[in-house]
Amino acid sequence: MNKKLSKEDLEQDLLIEYSSRIVHFYNQNKAAVLGGGLAFILSIVLVIGYFIYSSQQEQEAQILLGTAEQALLQNDFERALYGNEDEFTLGFTQIAQNYNRTDAGNLALYYSAVAEFELGNYEEALTYIESYSVPRGILGVAPISLHAIILTELNQYEEAAAMFERAAGWDENNSTTPQNLFEAAQVYIEIGDNQKAIEHLNTVVTDYPNHSLSPRANRMIGQLTVSS
Repeated sequence: MNKKLSKEDLEQDLLIEYSSRIVHFYNQNKAAVLGGGLAFILSIVLVIGYFIYSSQQEQEAQILLGTAEQALLQNDFERALYGNEDEFTLGFTQIAQNYNRTDAGNLALYYSAVAEFELGNYEEALTYIESYSVPRGILGVAPISLHAIILTELNQYEEAAAMFERAAGWDENNSTTPQNLFEAAQVYIEIGDNQKAIEHLNTVVTDYPNHSLSPRANRMIGQLTVSS
């Protein structure tokens, strides 16, 4: 009579069976298994190497960015943009290009837009600000506002108004939000959309009565209402 196998015996038999299958598969596919293992190890090494490389790139870019920032603060916009060959310094354009995967490289795009704007090169400024990755929160408001101002200089008023609205809503607060709504209203006045302008001015007066622009916004509402 056959002996009834216990649960432990069944589990042991299954373990032996699957172990044998694994050994057999390895013997039949040794090259592929070893290759897969090496590929897995190599991928880990590459990931670690990438993070080390990225960290080094970020540190290098931050140092170079500091030098270019000094030129920008001194209103030396050409040197801020292109560096100085005699001093072996790089400008924002080279930093943005050579370190494009770093935070410093991204910030160099914004600074490039500022420098080009100050030089009156609005098309170039627009190209840089469009490539800039805007950060979240209050730090993103100024770049979006600059984007709107550049569009205004290029007479792209509808796009500029929309960009000021975007800046107003990017980080809602008692300072930058009414300021950008007021700027949007002025652009709408420029293109003859008084209704939209009044809407934004009303928001400034109603929601931000303590802002310095509120009295002016209130007067503008009266003028626009009379002229409409």
